[in-house]
This record gives sequence, C-alpha cells and structure tokens, in this order.
Amino acid sequence: MTLEEYDSMFDITRGVYFALQEAAKQLTDGGRIVSISTGGTSMTIPAGGAYAGSKAAVEQFSNSLAKELGDRQITVNTVAPGVTDTDGLVLEQEEVDRLITQTPLGRLGKPSDIASVIAMLVSDDASWITGQNIRATGGIV
Repeated sequence: MTLEEYDSMFDITRGVYFALQEAAKQLTDGGRIVSISTGGTSMTIPAGGAYAGSKAAVEQFSNSLAKELGDRQITVNTVAPGVTDTDGLVLEQEEVDRLITQTPLGRLGKPSDIASVIAMLVSDDASWITGQNIRATGGIV
C-alpha cells in the first residue's frame, strides 16, 4: 500500500467521524445511528491490516458516541458485514469458494442480509441495543 492509498482509506474514516459528529447534532432524542464496519476487524486478513484498522476506528467512534448520546436515548451501533456478494467484492473466485466453505450458512452474504440487520437496529424493537458491533457474517468468526 502506498502512502497515498493509506491516506485515501483513512480520509474515508475521517469522513465517518465527522458524519457521526453531525448526526449527533441533528438527531432528535430517541434517534438511531448505525455505522458500517467489516467482519475483517475480528479476523486476520492477509494484507488487510490498514483496511481493518480503519474500520476498527469506526467501531470505536461508534462505541464512544453510544455512551455520549445515551442520555438522549439515541442508540449507536455498528454492523460488521462478512463477505458479501457485491460488485465491490474483489477476491479471486478460489478465495471466495474457500470463504463459502468456512461459512456455516454455506453462502456469501447478500446486500439484503445486511440491510435487514440495519433495519432491525433502527426499529423500536432495538431501543435497548446500543454500543454494539453486530457481526453479520454468516457465522465466520
């Protein structure tokens, strides 16, 4: 990874930090915030240290914000998707097949799988869930 690539990755993380800060200002009491991380923060991924590190920062931003906004009944959580079948999946097919065999559910995630977790977290049913990192990984740990 070049310095420019590293800076670009952490520029996105910086953007998440300030977006969270603005959300905290704009949300009314009882609101919901959900950040997106990666299942890679709990798994060792070859050559993935910088990416996992940038997403781990997002997790910590969110955990801290959950404590800061709790008195306003605003929940803040993170969703950490596992390998999800999107156009952004840049793994060789052999690696994808290997990951599928490691997933107890025997498939890649779908965007709708991740969206369902987010929908649950923003619902009234999740009003007691805050400061959590929900790993939506199909069981890969």
